[in-house]
Amino acid sequence: MAKFAYYALNKEGKQVFGVIAADNQALAINDIRSLGLFPTNVREATKGDERRAARKKKGIDEFYFGGVKTKELVVMTRQLSTLIDAGLPLLRSINVLVAQLKPCLLRDILREIASDIQSGSTFAESLAKHPKQFDRLYVNMVRAGEVGGLLETVLQRLAIFMERREALKRRVKGALIYPIAVILIAGGIVSFLLLKVVPVFADIFTEFGGDLPAPTKVLIAAGDFMIYKWWILLTALSWTIIGIKLAMKSKQIKRVFDRVILKVPLVGDLVTKVAVARFARTLGTLITSGVPILQALKITRETIGNEVVQNAVDAVHESVKEGDTIAAPLDKSKVFPAMVVNMIDVGEETGSLDAMLVKVADIYDAEVENAVEAMLSLLEPMIIIVLGGIIGFIVVALYLPIFTLGDQINNQ
Repeated sequence: MAKFAYYALNKEGKQVFGVIAADNQALAINDIRSLGLFPTNVREATKGDERRAARKKKGIDEFYFGGVKTKELVVMTRQLSTLIDAGLPLLRSINVLVAQLKPCLLRDILREIASDIQSGSTFAESLAKHPKQFDRLYVNMVRAGEVGGLLETVLQRLAIFMERREALKRRVKGALIYPIAVILIAGGIVSFLLLKVVPVFADIFTEFGGDLPAPTKVLIAAGDFMIYKWWILLTALSWTIIGIKLAMKSKQIKRVFDRVILKVPLVGDLVTKVAVARFARTLGTLITSGVPILQALKITRETIGNEVVQNAVDAVHESVKEGDTIAAPLDKSKVFPAMVVNMIDVGEETGSLDAMLVKVADIYDAEVENAVEAMLSLLEPMIIIVLGGIIGFIVVALYLPIFTLGDQINNQ
């Protein structure tokens, strides 16, 4: 029996979409009419049609650009925690959130989750079907909360975890706004001079004749290149970006890059601090929520972008698997600072590893912010010096021929 996708008009004259199974198109049209619909287009269904029809059955009938924002996810998580803590069943709590949300992707996902729970799936299993919105950390923490009967507490911790992670990202991005703005504005000014001002002076110099100074020749050549051969620069830039992305997909190249980046002055220190903060925050939150330590280490590994640090976490996983401590392999890796290793060692000895990891995360979140500010304090004068040098070169290159031409006129 084949499947047919159809568009039809209902009794109110509104267009509806669906998929129906029938032996042939004629029988499919009869079946659609028997539903009280007037078919306007009937064709063989594709897999995309079937997926769309399945989503419509669960109340998901709109398409939205982009994904779910972290802010929306944080608010939803916190509200769900509050509703469950107030005594409402999970399914009813989700339906309450669906009812109060405006049309958006998150509302459609929650509808689908509610439908799955009603069909017998657990909350964690339903969340796992949407990996783009709910990562492994989120799903595993919810699973631990369901098993331990502390779902509302775990959801509250998740909301706090996501808020702190986003707050750190915002601070770093905010610190980068000024230097990026300076570079863009200065780049625009230099481009304007090369594209509009330099050609005018070049024409004037050509009319007077004579040999131009070397800086002026370089400047005119640069202006001509941007006017007539800009596509070469754009192509080279595009291929460079593509080449870097393809190269980073190679494990060998990425491993070398990750090792080198940790040794770069200032940058390596910042990368290390970011990795330590992520490691401590993620692992501490997972352990606090009741996720088994080995599973927590695997999830934590995925949140760290640097392969050198990931290898250190792998060593910790093997150590814990064999019944040893976390601190020893971290110290051996030479990646984690001594203070972090000592704090984790104390946490293991006193049985307060989760609390100690959260303290480490708080400390290194502040360290990351300070490191970014220190880098920018050095970067800003460097940007000003470089851009000042470029603009100064342009001015000198434009004025040198004027003095040369003046000397030639006086000699005549």
